[in-house]
Amino acid sequence: MKKLSILILLVITVLGVFAGCASKENKTIVFGVAPGPYGDMVLKGVKPGLEKKGYKVELKEFSDYVQPNLALANKEIDANVFQHLVYLNKFAEDHGLKLSPVINIPTAAVGLYSNKVKSLDELPDGAEVTIANDPTNLARALRVLEQAGLITLNKNIDPSKASEKDIESNPKNLKITPVEAAQLPRTLDSVDLAAINGNYAISAGIDLSTAIVMEELQEEYKNLIAVRTEDINEQFVKDIKEVVESEEFRAVIENPDDMFKAFQKPAWFLK
Repeated sequence: MKKLSILILLVITVLGVFAGCASKENKTIVFGVAPGPYGDMVLKGVKPGLEKKGYKVELKEFSDYVQPNLALANKEIDANVFQHLVYLNKFAEDHGLKLSPVINIPTAAVGLYSNKVKSLDELPDGAEVTIANDPTNLARALRVLEQAGLITLNKNIDPSKASEKDIESNPKNLKITPVEAAQLPRTLDSVDLAAINGNYAISAGIDLSTAIVMEELQEEYKNLIAVRTEDINEQFVKDIKEVVESEEFRAVIENPDDMFKAFQKPAWFLK
């Protein structure tokens, strides 16, 4: 009887191990995304490869840049795709979250768009310019305005932390108005110029090629896939990275008929 009990216990243990393995192999990976192209990038470039590996892939869309990281930390989702490293680090520090980058992905840059002028030369004195109001993307927009020759920033500050008070010269007396990033496309009919993040431009049906000036992205401002730090060595995270580095993913990004061809590529992709 005792031997039978031990045998039954062993069988249950073995079945439990196999059940655990099967559960892991059939794991559902939920990606959090903001409005725009990165949900499409996951669906077209990442989901097929993960499904071949036995995963089920789901998307959860958020309407802002705040909830995707909170949802990731709270284990409502398994990964998110919407932000760059500077934003991730700042958000995680401010909110006491343990989140980590997995891999950079092709990114739609910030562009200067207008429904009123076709070139910066036409921009009137005192023109109103809208930019994102979250600190990292506000600094990013100011750098694009500086790149365009519209303002100069104090050379003694960290450019990734620039704010309106760090503007050293503003020859055209631009009125710079920070608004929520998702609302920037809606301001085009009422302002002279808007610095719009690429994902929100695409979500609003704006052709990236119509930008008067396009941001030149540094590596830390290219978007990435993020996960909880505790999961960084999990198999599903390794599989996500492997799929993104695959030839199948590259083929989707380089498809001349798709929107991703205009995206700026991360360093590993260019190699």
